[in-house]
Amino acid sequence: MSTIEFSTQFDRLRRTLFSFALNLTKDEESARDLVQETAYKAFKYWHRYEPQTNLRAWLMTIMRNSFINEYRKRKRRQTLNDSTNNDFLIDSGQQTVMNHGESGLMSEEILRVIEQLEDWVRIPFLMHFRGFKYEEIAEELEVPLGTIKSRIFFARQKLQAQMRGMYSAKQIEDILS
Repeated sequence: MSTIEFSTQFDRLRRTLFSFALNLTKDEESARDLVQETAYKAFKYWHRYEPQTNLRAWLMTIMRNSFINEYRKRKRRQTLNDSTNNDFLIDSGQQTVMNHGESGLMSEEILRVIEQLEDWVRIPFLMHFRGFKYEEIAEELEVPLGTIKSRIFFARQKLQAQMRGMYSAKQIEDILS
């Protein structure tokens, strides 16, 4: 088969190839690119085509393989060039600058609210707030572990109720946990 005969047969199948490409890509621009890529490969390797076989099937196989290869390349590119923000990464290299004036004011207000609590909930809560473990608090105060846990829980509830108007629920939870 000569190059001219091959070109003529390819032109007759161009609409069918475009339809198949559109079915694969779901986009006209991408379908045109895929047909062009298929034409390039078909003319580059036309000498490998067996004249007695189905040209349409041979061209569609080239097109399907080209589509799959491009899809895989795109997936790899997306994986290697991650464009997501570093907001969700643990070690993003960004530092958060604290507003010490605001946090100091918040701490003073929280301490005032804590001081208003009854001793039976304030003392275990303050110990926990300062880093003591439940077991250490229970041992120090000579109170059962379950009682300490419930007293700290009640202190948190009372503090949250009193601070609702001052801060958001998220801020309160961050402070108290």
